[in-house]
Amino acid sequence: MAKLEPRLARKRRHRRVRALVTGTTSRPRLCLFRSLNHIYAQVIDDAKGSTIVCASTLDAEIKGNSQGKAKTPRAELVGSLVAKRALEKGINEVVFDRGGYKYHGRVKALAEAARQAGLKF
Repeated sequence: MAKLEPRLARKRRHRRVRALVTGTTSRPRLCLFRSLNHIYAQVIDDAKGSTIVCASTLDAEIKGNSQGKAKTPRAELVGSLVAKRALEKGINEVVFDRGGYKYHGRVKALAEAARQAGLKF
């Protein structure tokens, strides 16, 4: 089998994971997207098809604190912010959807920071 382009391989992994991981009203899905410079996180209720809370490195709260920091510490800030916003909405348990990315680096930092802030997955 020929080797896939990395983006296509990630999309394939993401489809495979999404076949098993769905968010409910009681336990929504914490989904993330990682671009070259930024990281985005959303808490999604798949039953309603709506985003409950979101956070990214582009948010004003994070942008001021993240000047001069590397990508991993910025991902930690996003994880703690999305957890804080979810807890304010009454969500304390989520299903983690890593979006087809490997669980290390920025993805792991975001997840660990969300756990530290009080989210359970």
